[in-house]
Parts: sequence; C-alpha cells; structure tokens
Amino acid sequence: MNTEYMPLSEVRDTLHVEWYRCPVSIQRLRELNQRSDLQGWFQAGGHLALVAAAAVLAYNFWAQGMWIGFAVALYVQGMMGSFFNGVAPHELGHGTVFRTKWLNKFFLYLFSLFGWWDPFDYAMSHTYHHRYTLHPQGDREILLPIGPGSGVSFILQMLTVRLFLPSTRTYSRGGFISSIIVTAKSSFGKAGGTATPSRKWLTALHTDQPAEHRKSMWWSRIQLLFHGAVLVIAIISDLWVLPLIITVFPFIGNFLIYLVGLPQHCGLRDNAPDFRKCTRSMKLNPVLEFLYWQMSWHTEHHMYAAVPCYNLKKLAREIAGDMPEPRTLTGAWREMYEIVKRQETDPTYQFDTPLPAAAGHEAVLSSDELESSIGELAPTGLK
Repeated sequence: MNTEYMPLSEVRDTLHVEWYRCPVSIQRLRELNQRSDLQGWFQAGGHLALVAAAAVLAYNFWAQGMWIGFAVALYVQGMMGSFFNGVAPHELGHGTVFRTKWLNKFFLYLFSLFGWWDPFDYAMSHTYHHRYTLHPQGDREILLPIGPGSGVSFILQMLTVRLFLPSTRTYSRGGFISSIIVTAKSSFGKAGGTATPSRKWLTALHTDQPAEHRKSMWWSRIQLLFHGAVLVIAIISDLWVLPLIITVFPFIGNFLIYLVGLPQHCGLRDNAPDFRKCTRSMKLNPVLEFLYWQMSWHTEHHMYAAVPCYNLKKLAREIAGDMPEPRTLTGAWREMYEIVKRQETDPTYQFDTPLPAAAGHEAVLSSDELESSIGELAPTGLK
C-alpha cells in the first residue's frame, strides 16, 4: 500500500518508533519539566510587548508623516512579528509555556489570530510530527528532501513582503495573499494547504479527526471576521495604517525567521529512530534565541518535548556528552548547502550527523510517560 494514503488510524496501529533519547534521570527531567508563569510572561508577554511597541512607533511616525521612521518601525515590527506565524503558537500549543493552563490557551489564540495561524490543524499535524518525526508513513508535515529557496521572487519577498509564497507547513497559510485565500477555503471546510502534499495531509487529518476539522473551520471564520473588521475600521476612520500594523505585519521582513527556521530538519535523515540524526540544534545569540522561543535547541525539544522552551538550554547542558556539537547559524547553512549540492548528483543522499565516540545508540524502554510526553499538544482524539 502507498503509505502516503494509508488511513491515519492504521498508521497509529502499525507504526511504532522506538526512539533513542539521551539519558536523563527522571528526577532531573521532572525539574526541567516544571512550568513557570513568571518565565511564561517574560517570553510570551515580552515578545508581544516588543511587537506592540514597534507598532505604536510605526503609528506615531505615520501620524507625523515621518515616512522613513515609519518604514523602519514597520519593518522591525515585521521581523519580530514574523515569529507569530508558527514559532510562538508552536510552544503555546504544547501547553508548556505557562503553569496556568488558561494563560497558555489565551496567548495561543492571540498569537495565532495575529499570525494567521491555525492552531487546530497544527495540533493534529504536529502530534504526528513529534511521534513519527520524519517517518513519512506517519509524519507528512515535513517531507524530505527540502532545501533553501532560491530565485529573485523568493529572495525579494523574503526581504520585503511575503505575498504569494506557499508554505510546506500544513498549519501555516503561506504569504499574505495566500493566507487570505487559504483561510477563506478553510472557513468552508476545504483543505486549504497551499502545496499539494500539504493539501493531501490536511485532508487525511480532517478525515481522521472531524471534530478538530470543525474547530479549524470556525477558527478560519473568526480570523476573517477579525481582519475584515480591521479593514472596515481603517476605511471608515481613514487610518489606512491599521491593516499594516495589525493584519499584514507578520509577512514583512520574513528573512529572519526563515534563516533560523529552515535548519530544523533540512538535509537530514528520514526513517531514523534517533532525533540526533533527523533534527538539528544551533547556537544563536540571546536576541534571536528569545524571538525564536529557544527552538534553536531543536533536537532537545524533539527528544523531550514536554520541557518548556526556557529550560531547553539547561537540558542541552545535561545531555551534551551524548549529543553532536550544536551548529552555528552560518555552520548550519553551510552544511545545508553542501548537502543540497551533493543531492543534485545523488538524490538519495542524506547527511548522517556524526555523534561523539561514546554516544549511546540503543533505545531504552521506559514506563515513565515524562520521557515521551509532548505536553498538551495532542487533541482529544489523538491522546
């Protein structure tokens, strides 16, 4: 049977990946899994405050006719706000940012609303992504091979305003114009993925989890009503700046999120039961780490997905001896380009990340659910 079309209920019954996880004592893992409202406010509230401050600056410059200042403030808002489209809702979707559950939900929906993000399609897809990472039979959120984009249109949109570029992520709705079209389709119950594999994956998820599909439809309608109301208010009040700083900003200056986001899995191995082989961690400066919600520690996140983002660096130190050396941002991109270049002559080539000489390899079965927990990501039908 073509595994791409295998019913997901059958995938859950037949596909069981015995993942290798770097050893951590259960006591230490419980400590690392502790959630904090204070740290949650710092991360989520801090990110939101930075984007809001840039929006206020942009508005004030616009009101005073200071167009250079307006353009700079709007671009900075976009660079920081582009992380609303996926990164912030990703961690909040795991339910691990705040200790108080309703705060996780509140910020999840808030960031998703501004970021044109579908948290319900995301929850379904990303549950499979974590349980079956890069095993195509069960994880079609990311299908290898993937590589850096190219072409004048792509680069221009990433540096300015992303309008039409499709997304390979099922719960991301692509560029600004693409997002409007996809959200409109989704509001009528049609699979709105902008790429064919994503559309097929969404259809499979919706068939498997109809209750979540209905939630996704209603969420799409809410998004259209909200952003439509912003446009109406802008027309009535003659404040044409409002759609830019409320609706369009996540699609401005997207090069930054692309630079840090693509290395997560690009060029690595599929069908490998070892997160060190199919995910990539990087060292970033503190500003980028904050905007990226610490997802630069991506291998650690996949290995122990219930650990809050602000504890991932501590986890990385804990298991460093059993892990490959984290890449730098430039090192990750150099590695990806070398892989893509080799794949041009050998399409079957996949990079095999070197491990320390004393690294473990054999999965150890454990009855403690903390080790395999993905937080509160899974919807009811997939728990």
